[in-house]
Amino acid sequence: EVQLVESGGGLVQSGDSLRLSCKPLLFDLGTWTMSWVRQAPGKGPEWVSGINNRGDTIYYADSVKGRFTISRDNAKNTLFLQMNSLKPDDTAVYYCNRGWDIRREDWGQGTQVTVSS
Repeated sequence: EVQLVESGGGLVQSGDSLRLSCKPLLFDLGTWTMSWVRQAPGKGPEWVSGINNRGDTIYYADSVKGRFTISRDNAKNTLFLQMNSLKPDDTAVYYCNRGWDIRREDWGQGTQVTVSS
């Protein structure tokens, strides 16, 4: 069991910002590439962004490029996702997982982001 804890979600208005955090309980974040993934109601999971263990290689989905910023603080064993200019289409439960892809077996409880128009 991986045990990742996501936090920072909430109910915001279109155009607002949120900062999500992800903290592993049972492993050292600094040894892993990490990704953020989201799942909107009634839809399959969508990969959002990924960052390698050193933080010098980053990728974004086209849907969030220019609005979201992924980062990590390995000393604090924490992964972040700064989300700006939020849109209603960003409404989803957000999860973090290891690797560059979607890895359901890593998911914690997720954090709900709801963006009202």
